[in-house]
Amino acid sequence: MKKEILLLGLCLCLPILGHADSVTERLAAYETEGARNFDSQSGALAWARKVTVEQGVAQRSCQDCHGEQLTQPGKHIKTGRSIDPMAPSVNPKRLADARKIEKWFKRNCEWTWGRACTSQEKGDILRFLQQQ
Repeated sequence: MKKEILLLGLCLCLPILGHADSVTERLAAYETEGARNFDSQSGALAWARKVTVEQGVAQRSCQDCHGEQLTQPGKHIKTGRSIDPMAPSVNPKRLADARKIEKWFKRNCEWTWGRACTSQEKGDILRFLQQQ
Protein backbone atom coordinates (compact mmCIF):
# COMPACT_ATOMS: atom_id res chain seq x y z
CA MET A 1 0.00 0.00 0.00
CA LYS A 2 2.80 2.47 0.87
CA LYS A 3 4.54 1.60 -2.38
CA GLU A 4 1.40 2.42 -4.41
CA ILE A 5 0.91 5.75 -2.60
CA LEU A 6 4.55 6.69 -3.20
CA LEU A 7 4.25 5.74 -6.88
CA LEU A 8 1.02 7.74 -7.24
CA GLY A 9 2.66 10.75 -5.60
CA LEU A 10 5.62 10.49 -7.97
CA CYS A 11 3.32 10.30 -10.99
CA LEU A 12 1.41 13.37 -9.86
CA CYS A 13 4.65 15.35 -9.47
CA LEU A 14 6.23 14.38 -12.80
CA PRO A 15 4.44 17.02 -14.89
CA ILE A 16 5.69 19.70 -12.50
CA LEU A 17 9.22 18.35 -12.52
CA GLY A 18 9.30 17.68 -16.27
CA HIS A 19 10.58 21.10 -17.29
CA ALA A 20 13.44 21.13 -14.78
CA ASP A 21 14.33 17.49 -15.44
CA SER A 22 14.46 17.95 -19.23
CA VAL A 23 16.67 21.01 -18.96
CA THR A 24 18.88 19.31 -16.36
CA GLU A 25 19.22 16.31 -18.68
CA ARG A 26 20.24 18.48 -21.63
CA LEU A 27 22.69 20.55 -19.56
CA ALA A 28 24.33 17.37 -18.26
CA ALA A 29 24.67 16.11 -21.84
CA TYR A 30 26.25 19.41 -22.93
CA GLU A 31 28.72 19.15 -20.04
CA THR A 32 29.82 15.70 -21.27
CA GLU A 33 30.57 17.44 -24.57
CA GLY A 34 32.87 19.93 -22.82
CA ALA A 35 30.56 22.88 -22.13
CA ARG A 36 30.70 24.46 -18.66
CA ASN A 37 29.32 27.23 -16.44
CA PHE A 38 26.12 27.93 -18.38
CA ASP A 39 25.19 31.59 -18.13
CA SER A 40 21.79 33.19 -18.76
CA GLN A 41 23.37 36.52 -19.72
CA SER A 42 25.44 34.81 -22.42
CA GLY A 43 22.26 33.04 -23.50
CA ALA A 44 20.42 36.36 -23.82
CA LEU A 45 23.24 37.73 -25.97
CA ALA A 46 23.19 34.63 -28.18
CA TRP A 47 19.38 34.87 -28.47
CA ALA A 48 19.62 38.47 -29.74
CA ARG A 49 22.74 37.95 -31.92
CA LYS A 50 22.16 38.91 -35.57
CA VAL A 51 23.85 36.64 -38.10
CA THR A 52 24.06 36.90 -41.89
CA VAL A 53 23.43 33.40 -43.18
CA GLU A 54 23.49 33.93 -46.94
CA GLN A 55 24.82 36.68 -49.18
CA GLY A 56 22.13 39.27 -49.80
CA VAL A 57 19.86 37.89 -47.07
CA ALA A 58 19.04 40.11 -44.13
CA GLN A 59 20.54 39.17 -40.81
CA ARG A 60 18.55 36.85 -38.55
CA SER A 61 18.32 36.25 -34.82
CA CYS A 62 16.21 34.08 -32.55
CA GLN A 63 14.25 37.22 -31.61
CA ASP A 64 13.14 37.75 -35.19
CA CYS A 65 10.68 34.87 -34.94
CA HIS A 66 10.22 34.40 -31.20
CA GLY A 67 10.03 38.11 -30.36
CA GLU A 68 11.63 40.18 -27.64
CA GLN A 69 8.84 39.45 -25.16
CA LEU A 70 9.08 35.68 -24.74
CA THR A 71 5.84 35.60 -22.75
CA GLN A 72 4.01 36.55 -25.97
CA PRO A 73 3.52 34.51 -29.15
CA GLY A 74 6.05 34.97 -31.92
CA LYS A 75 5.66 34.82 -35.69
CA HIS A 76 7.98 33.07 -38.15
CA ILE A 77 9.51 35.72 -40.41
CA LYS A 78 9.48 33.50 -43.51
CA THR A 79 6.24 31.54 -43.19
CA GLY A 80 4.19 33.95 -41.06
CA ARG A 81 3.19 31.01 -38.86
CA SER A 82 2.38 31.79 -35.23
CA ILE A 83 4.84 30.45 -32.65
CA ASP A 84 3.77 29.69 -29.08
CA PRO A 85 5.50 31.74 -26.37
CA MET A 86 8.97 30.50 -25.43
CA ALA A 87 8.72 31.48 -21.75
CA PRO A 88 8.12 28.42 -19.55
CA SER A 89 6.35 30.75 -17.11
CA VAL A 90 3.42 31.01 -19.55
CA ASN A 91 4.04 27.88 -21.62
CA PRO A 92 5.13 25.11 -19.19
CA LYS A 93 5.38 22.48 -21.92
CA ARG A 94 7.95 24.54 -23.85
CA LEU A 95 11.01 22.98 -22.15
CA ALA A 96 9.36 19.79 -20.90
CA ASP A 97 10.70 17.32 -23.49
CA ALA A 98 14.46 16.85 -23.85
CA ARG A 99 14.13 15.33 -27.33
CA LYS A 100 12.09 18.30 -28.56
CA ILE A 101 14.59 20.73 -27.06
CA GLU A 102 17.37 19.10 -29.07
CA LYS A 103 15.20 18.81 -32.21
CA TRP A 104 14.40 22.52 -32.18
CA PHE A 105 17.98 23.54 -31.45
CA LYS A 106 19.09 21.51 -34.48
CA ARG A 107 16.45 22.97 -36.77
CA ASN A 108 16.53 26.57 -35.56
CA CYS A 109 20.29 26.98 -35.21
CA GLU A 110 20.80 25.77 -38.76
CA TRP A 111 18.08 28.06 -40.14
CA THR A 112 18.87 31.13 -38.03
CA TRP A 113 22.66 31.00 -37.78
CA GLY A 114 23.49 28.75 -40.72
CA ARG A 115 25.25 26.25 -38.48
CA ALA A 116 24.72 23.97 -35.52
CA CYS A 117 24.77 25.63 -32.12
CA THR A 118 27.61 24.63 -29.86
CA SER A 119 26.88 22.80 -26.62
CA GLN A 120 27.89 25.95 -24.74
CA GLU A 121 25.46 28.11 -26.73
CA LYS A 122 22.62 25.65 -26.18
CA GLY A 123 23.28 25.49 -22.44
CA ASP A 124 23.48 29.28 -22.13
CA ILE A 125 20.26 29.71 -24.11
CA LEU A 126 18.46 27.13 -21.95
CA ARG A 127 19.56 29.02 -18.81
CA PHE A 128 18.22 32.23 -20.35
CA LEU A 129 14.91 30.63 -21.33
CA GLN A 130 14.45 29.12 -17.87
CA GLN A 131 14.32 32.63 -16.44
CA GLN A 132 11.54 33.77 -18.72
